[in-house]
Amino acid sequence: MAVMRSVLYVPSNNEKMVGKAPSLAADILTLDLEDAVPPSEKEAGRKAIQEYLKSSRKGQTARYLYVRINNWETQMTNDDLEAIVYPGLDGVCLAKCGCKENVQRLAWKLEELEQRRGIEVGSIGIQLLIETAKGVINAYEAATASPRVNSLIFGAVDYTKDMRVNLTSEGQEQLYARFYTAVAARAAGCVAIDCPFVAFKDAEGFKKSTEEGHQMGYEGRMLIHPSQVVPSHEIYTPSAESVEWAEGVKKVFEEEGLAKGKAAVTYMGKMVDTPVYDNAMQILNTMAEIKAAEA
Repeated sequence: MAVMRSVLYVPSNNEKMVGKAPSLAADILTLDLEDAVPPSEKEAGRKAIQEYLKSSRKGQTARYLYVRINNWETQMTNDDLEAIVYPGLDGVCLAKCGCKENVQRLAWKLEELEQRRGIEVGSIGIQLLIETAKGVINAYEAATASPRVNSLIFGAVDYTKDMRVNLTSEGQEQLYARFYTAVAARAAGCVAIDCPFVAFKDAEGFKKSTEEGHQMGYEGRMLIHPSQVVPSHEIYTPSAESVEWAEGVKKVFEEEGLAKGKAAVTYMGKMVDTPVYDNAMQILNTMAEIKAAEA
């Protein structure tokens, strides 16, 4: 599973920001062709992405490069893909994904372009933005429509617009969709990525909201400002204390439990059975994946 603690968005038509993009140390750098780029600037954004790819991502510190493309209903998706699917691209994010057919059509087009341009077939991943009522209802079906799909992002701004309600800091109006998207992602074996926190200067608010999302099952966050990268990594990386606890659980359960035919043992005054052991192993596996990604 790819490490996606931070998914940082950069408008592809903003020359200054694209110029700074290589130095942004997010897990995923996403060059945007959708909402951050006005219609009159789409072509400029496509050309900027082409130039970025031609540079072989020189100096890029982000581990993966994605592009957010316009949804099929805009009739711009095909032009986006023709312009940006070249060697060096790790994945695309499909905006406003509403159903599995959107994904199947995208997967077919990606395969055609990979074959035509000498790219390993299946190597370009798909990320889905779940940001409409229809998208939420169909999130699991969309996530399982292609093996290329590796993650779901909950998009709160467009979701609340679609629901005809106000976007609030408290987020009560988002709870069902935010929870459901995380559950759908987990059921499909994908990474759940939380919605952007638009008040990027509110560091405490960002921390609180991100910790809440982490408890919902999210493993990363869509970011709109570089200042959010470090706190996002801190929250989505297991703490030293949790890793130490997991290592202790693993040792005790394997040596005092499994080796002696017991299904439950005691560690630090608490019972450890198979679910607790599995949770500890998940923490250790997550830490191993992060270390491998950062190596």
